[in-house]
Amino acid sequence: MFRVLAMLTLVVGLSFPGVSARAAPLEAYGRLPLIEEARISPDGAMIAYAVTDGENRTILIRRLADGLVLARIAAGDHKLRDISWAGSAHLIYTMSKTGTPMDFTGPRREMWLSVVFDLATGAQRGLMEDAPGAMTTVYGHPRIRLIDGELYAIVEGVDFEGNRGRLSLFRIRLRDGKGVLLAPGLADTDDWEADAAGDAFAQSEYDQRAGQWRLRMRRGKDWPVVASADHPIDSPRLVGLGRDGQSLLVSDVDRDGAFQLREYPKDGGAPQDVPASDYDQLVFDPVTRALVGTGALIGEDFRYSFFNPRVDAAWRSVLKAFPGLPARLVSASDNWRQLVVLIERKTLGPGYVLVDLDAKKAEWLGDVYAGLKPADIAEVRYVTYKAADGLTITGYLTLPSGRDPRGLPLVVLPHGGPASRDTPGFDWWAQALASRGYAVLQPNFRGSNGFGRVFLEAGYGQWGRKMQTDLSDGVRFLAGEGIIDPKRVCIVGGSYGGYAALAGATIDTGVYRCAAAVAGVSDLQRMLASGSDRGRNSTTRYWARFMGVSGANDPALDALSPVNLASRVTIPILLVHGKDDTVVRYEQSELMAKALRKAGKPVDFVTLPGEDHWLSRGATRLLMLQSLVAFLERHNPPG
Repeated sequence: MFRVLAMLTLVVGLSFPGVSARAAPLEAYGRLPLIEEARISPDGAMIAYAVTDGENRTILIRRLADGLVLARIAAGDHKLRDISWAGSAHLIYTMSKTGTPMDFTGPRREMWLSVVFDLATGAQRGLMEDAPGAMTTVYGHPRIRLIDGELYAIVEGVDFEGNRGRLSLFRIRLRDGKGVLLAPGLADTDDWEADAAGDAFAQSEYDQRAGQWRLRMRRGKDWPVVASADHPIDSPRLVGLGRDGQSLLVSDVDRDGAFQLREYPKDGGAPQDVPASDYDQLVFDPVTRALVGTGALIGEDFRYSFFNPRVDAAWRSVLKAFPGLPARLVSASDNWRQLVVLIERKTLGPGYVLVDLDAKKAEWLGDVYAGLKPADIAEVRYVTYKAADGLTITGYLTLPSGRDPRGLPLVVLPHGGPASRDTPGFDWWAQALASRGYAVLQPNFRGSNGFGRVFLEAGYGQWGRKMQTDLSDGVRFLAGEGIIDPKRVCIVGGSYGGYAALAGATIDTGVYRCAAAVAGVSDLQRMLASGSDRGRNSTTRYWARFMGVSGANDPALDALSPVNLASRVTIPILLVHGKDDTVVRYEQSELMAKALRKAGKPVDFVTLPGEDHWLSRGATRLLMLQSLVAFLERHNPPG
């Protein structure tokens, strides 16, 4: 049996005026996660994690034997993206900021920077500070390698050949920060991988003009092409080392839409498929860096498939400690005897747990959202319904606590992407709205990811068309069941979901009594024209595929752009947008607000200063939620 130790409560929630005393304050839902990125040290003796106090983050390093905090690293209000150990003497944390690097021209972008913290001295420095000829920004996560007894970080970065930047691979010695150029990139290089010995051994290229992907693997001093394929949009990715710790692991999408993993032997042998039909998480051994398992959302359960019997046995022991509770692996010690796990509890929400298999005990590290009581976390139901053309749509219905599920006011909350999906478990946005008395529907409309290729491709060309009516078909289904009042329905969403909210006011009209778009798309022509058309991250080709158009000059975009349809609006609209959004530019909401005002239509416009596309800042995330709830309560009262 496992002993569960006392839970660490990090922050106590505060109340806001005007909010029911029976409901948790909006801050309890809208603040940043109170604990993030919990990582066990390789020797299992320490744990590092970030805690949030308002807007500021502090990374704590705690010794597990006695609970002593060994270090506090002030990360301030920077946007923390990752924490990782490099041995048990160094910690690497990665942050991002919005800006334009050096003398580059063009739109602002999100730039990633990694910092190395030395536990012995308390000193810290930028990971790329002493890399010759390189920018200080990093691309992707550093890979840690032990070479001749020294720890190194293998990092993708940008150096210059003349005036042209190229994605190259660098090796940084962690002891003193000295860096060397490991391998220079080619003109179209877009990804790298290093072998277990820390040498560059694979790179991929993407020719945007030809839409062709190429894989090169080192053979002595040469880099011959070992594989190539036409990939107009979804090009393969280099994702690590294979099951033997020597081969290259490449992720692709097969003809049925499932992720396919393929191993390319280092010695040039024939590639082998990895038996993983789909995955949402890849698990690598912390010592050998070899692939040891995959995790995937199967139906409504997240399940792991491990290739290593020792790792499989460790995970089965973890599951026995938390029977019936969804669990996800976060990190593990080198010997797989101490593991950090994220547990999802129906009445308490998600929380981090440290499991010690040798001591047979589990310690709660902290709730992701503290200050929430069981009554503050609403029931989430899995729902299915038929779209108008007979396609089965699945989704999640969050029901307000303490209310009879009959005739409820409804908020339709479509996800972004659109090739994404909603998942079971705690959703801070949906839970906040349910706490105010609203039922919340999160449909996985056609074009959502994770349901097979046929379902994904059913969304191609359906932006603003059947992808939109899939949402209102869900409203009609819930109304037919008597769960919601069809006269009290609003639509709210972010990113593509923000577009869907605006389309609910301009295209699929007569369903909603108000609409709120957070970082929403309003002008599809400008969206395509401002997107990236480079490499596997081509946003223009990605969006055009779902819009069903040939490009930014396609006249069909006019009829799909809410900015051109403002005269059709008959309901109140709320626009919320971050000034530092590099995915959907702030101008998208500016243009929509201008069009609505010119047409004499009601609109509220809330600007989130310093905020990006992902609501990464605590103050502006809460401002969004407070503005949204006030708007809904004004135009669709829950009482």
